[in-house]
Amino acid sequence: MKRISVAERANWRAYAEEVGFNFHTFDGEPYWDETAYYQFSLQQIEDDLEAPTEELHQMTMDMVGDITRSEEMLTLLNIPRDFWSYIWNSWNKGEPHLYGRFDLVYDGTGPAKLLELNYDTPTSLFETGFFQWVWLEDQIKNGVLPERADQFNSLHDKIEQAFAQLNLPQPFYFTSVRDNIEDRGTVNYLMDMAAQAGVNVRYIALEDIGDLNEQFVDLDNQPIKGLFKLYPWEFMVQEDFARTITAANTQMIEPAWKMLLSNKGILPLLWQRYPNHPNLLPAFFETAASEPLGAGWVRKPLFSREGANVDLITASGEKISAAGPYADGNYVRQALHALPKYRDEYRNADTYAMLGSWIVGDSAAGICIREDESLITKDTSRFLPHIILD
Repeated sequence: MKRISVAERANWRAYAEEVGFNFHTFDGEPYWDETAYYQFSLQQIEDDLEAPTEELHQMTMDMVGDITRSEEMLTLLNIPRDFWSYIWNSWNKGEPHLYGRFDLVYDGTGPAKLLELNYDTPTSLFETGFFQWVWLEDQIKNGVLPERADQFNSLHDKIEQAFAQLNLPQPFYFTSVRDNIEDRGTVNYLMDMAAQAGVNVRYIALEDIGDLNEQFVDLDNQPIKGLFKLYPWEFMVQEDFARTITAANTQMIEPAWKMLLSNKGILPLLWQRYPNHPNLLPAFFETAASEPLGAGWVRKPLFSREGANVDLITASGEKISAAGPYADGNYVRQALHALPKYRDEYRNADTYAMLGSWIVGDSAAGICIREDESLITKDTSRFLPHIILD
């Protein structure tokens, strides 16, 4: 796994605006970064990333049924009791799921280690499935990369295929918070793929969804029978419309059982069931008698996103923290496996890389890489493309 500096394409910003990638820069700082790329061998991809991703996914899916039947585990995950039956029904009815992402530590050697699951509302979708693929094609066409260069990236095709096979209610609605540019960009991309698969798609801002006779409705009071929501389940169950969720005849993507997996508590549950698995890190629910983790550990809220409210203690005792709005809940502790460090020649600074590995349905579908000058990857961390080259 090599980090290789490279010149930016001359027109990439104009092209990004043209195709709706309006969040390529945040507060004057780059989010999309093509001043470098990461290079993998095919063996690294197939043996160290693709196969373990599918194994981790299967391990996780194998736990869902047991969690839905366990008051102890549902309580540990801090799932509201009013939703226990709803989640059980969602799982036992076989409500379909679309996608998810594992965040991994990987440096090109040894087994990749699971940091956490993003199985409800993972973003970086457009950047992974479309924009980094266009970057690869352009760099090959420009002679910067050899023609044999490839990318582990079937995300776009697999999501489009999934939409064609899901048998969704028509019309099928997509929603996000009205003023969130990144979320709307992700939803627009998903809507485009769904439309290409033949789905009758409609967008409605989350704030515009109504409730009529315990049924979600649109602005014309038409029932919403199917809804993709880029809004976390843990937020939804706290909203005023929470009672409508359990009563409404609305198929949700992602389904309610994903609430169990978009929760850092799945990490200690996985470790308890699969101790010493090569792709897992020791993890425990935080209690007064927490298990010892040795030198270096990470403290995470059950519900947090993009590194918010994470505390990290390095092996040498240095503390690194990220602020955020999730400081009032329960926590897990996980053994530290530090992200690999590289030299960013463009910025003349050290940088740390985290790898995201995508699942669509039950199949591995590609990777994305985020970088930060801190060991904690945040919402402002940069996105860099990758290639496969032997």
